[in-house]
Amino acid sequence: MTAAPSLQDGIDRAGSPVELLWKPGAAPWTPEVVEREYAGWRQEQTAWHDGVAILDLSHHMFDTVVEGPDATRLLTAVSANNYEKFAVGQAKQFIPVTEEGLIVTDGILLRESEQRYTLSGIPASQNWVKYHGEKGGYDVAFATDPSSAFRRGGDPKLFRYQIQGPGATALVEQVFGGPLPPTKFFHAATVTLAGRTFRALRHGMSGQAGFEFIGDWQHAQAVKDAFLTTGEQFGLIHVGALAYASASVESGWIPSPIPAVYSAPELAEYRQWVPLYGIEGQRPLNGSYFSENIEDYYCSPYELGYGRSISFNHDFIGREALQKAKDDVRRTKVTLVLDPEDVRRVRGPEADDYHLTYARHRVETPAGALVGMTMQSATLDPSGTILSLALIDRAHAKPGTQVTVTWGEHPGAGTAPDADLGFPKIRATVQPAPFDDHARTTYRRNA
Repeated sequence: MTAAPSLQDGIDRAGSPVELLWKPGAAPWTPEVVEREYAGWRQEQTAWHDGVAILDLSHHMFDTVVEGPDATRLLTAVSANNYEKFAVGQAKQFIPVTEEGLIVTDGILLRESEQRYTLSGIPASQNWVKYHGEKGGYDVAFATDPSSAFRRGGDPKLFRYQIQGPGATALVEQVFGGPLPPTKFFHAATVTLAGRTFRALRHGMSGQAGFEFIGDWQHAQAVKDAFLTTGEQFGLIHVGALAYASASVESGWIPSPIPAVYSAPELAEYRQWVPLYGIEGQRPLNGSYFSENIEDYYCSPYELGYGRSISFNHDFIGREALQKAKDDVRRTKVTLVLDPEDVRRVRGPEADDYHLTYARHRVETPAGALVGMTMQSATLDPSGTILSLALIDRAHAKPGTQVTVTWGEHPGAGTAPDADLGFPKIRATVQPAPFDDHARTTYRRNA
């Protein structure tokens, strides 16, 4: 039987990592299986600001269980997190980096017991852990449940429902018949509902209160029905795929940085191990920003805002590079608030429609100097315009700074990266990430 092609096979056939990944006009990802809209994307976005919303996250993430006597030792070796301060029931933003100190892609790591962790999210970080676990001979076992887009039939192993918004606490207390056990942010407590036991992770997005409930799939429908039924008296809104995909723009989380694994010679064996038809070989690059060098798309955890979560109290892959880089970070994460008039001019009749893209668009000074790139853009109805999460040079990152976003699709190899292709420019104002109240007020619809 012919072996499945590897990521390295795909790169070799395409000619380069960028030629493998570059797909102008690529359709944006939205969560699998979940309806695109339930109440309408505008109402759904408003719900987590002004009311209460339920979001079904059961289908679009990979979950990998890492379990065994060496589980902590393995995770310590491949990530920059602090494991001396990692309690059972606590979750952390997982930070794996290469030897160069560049992000492999993050995830959410939940410690379920002394020797058992679940790593959830985009599978690039999970592949990194599994590869080093196998190569290093660690005494651990792995069990991966893919997303519904990659699972070959059947249901997920876990349900995952978020209850978000100012009304979240009141709804949750009504469903459970009283307050949940006191829980710190990003810590989980065990809860019981009608004899069904599962986890309640204290979580929130866009600065709003919230919980994430995680449990065995056999209880999924009963738990969801309990929230939907009780939620009627609270005006509970069911959030669909479109609105959900926009939440990360507002909350300041960059969901899909390019894994920095495509070019380093010492990672050739890793690229042979990673399958081509996975996230590393299939997640497209597109937009007005183009470079033939894949390394121009890499980023560090400092640029993504993870500096406070990095711990140097242990040895790990990339430790030395991160130590050298921490005082010399060129770019930072910001929110760009696109000028509503320019958005209407560029998008025309579609200006008021929902818009989502993961395109890397050029961010420039008004004089035309390149200062960064967008990472994700979405229409946020409460803001009245499109917001973009971007990485830009620190010298241009002060809130209120005026920049422009080049709106278009570079054709890729064969055309100069800085060629004048006649793409329109949209004026934008730099604001913090996560997006703040000042920017929301200033750029309110029809203001």
